[in-house]
Amino acid sequence: MKSIAEWLDEYSESHQNPTNKKIHWVCVPAILFSIIGIIAHFSALLTALLIVLTLIFYARLDLVLAVAMAALLVVMAWLIYALPVGIGFYIAIFVIAWVGQFYGHKVEGKSPLSLKICNFY
Repeated sequence: MKSIAEWLDEYSESHQNPTNKKIHWVCVPAILFSIIGIIAHFSALLTALLIVLTLIFYARLDLVLAVAMAALLVVMAWLIYALPVGIGFYIAIFVIAWVGQFYGHKVEGKSPLSLKICNFY
């Protein structure tokens, strides 16, 4: 498995443009929020499993990062279960955030890392 330094080095290579960085600060959490929201629409158990697996991944990289992610994921899960919205809301966020991601990479002039990386190892 890659170290946190390797992940951040690879990320920084294709995220130099200030506009792209700002877009990512909004769109990456929005994509995560929307994925959790879509899964939560079908199963609370599957949602909890996704959150636990995500935290295990981050804990293997860095414990401080895992704690920060845990706080973020708790807030996201609370919002998802507190907001009276349907699955279409989360699908719309997912699509809009990915459009933003691709726009950011167009501004950057480099292809998205997500198209180059097919696994986490």
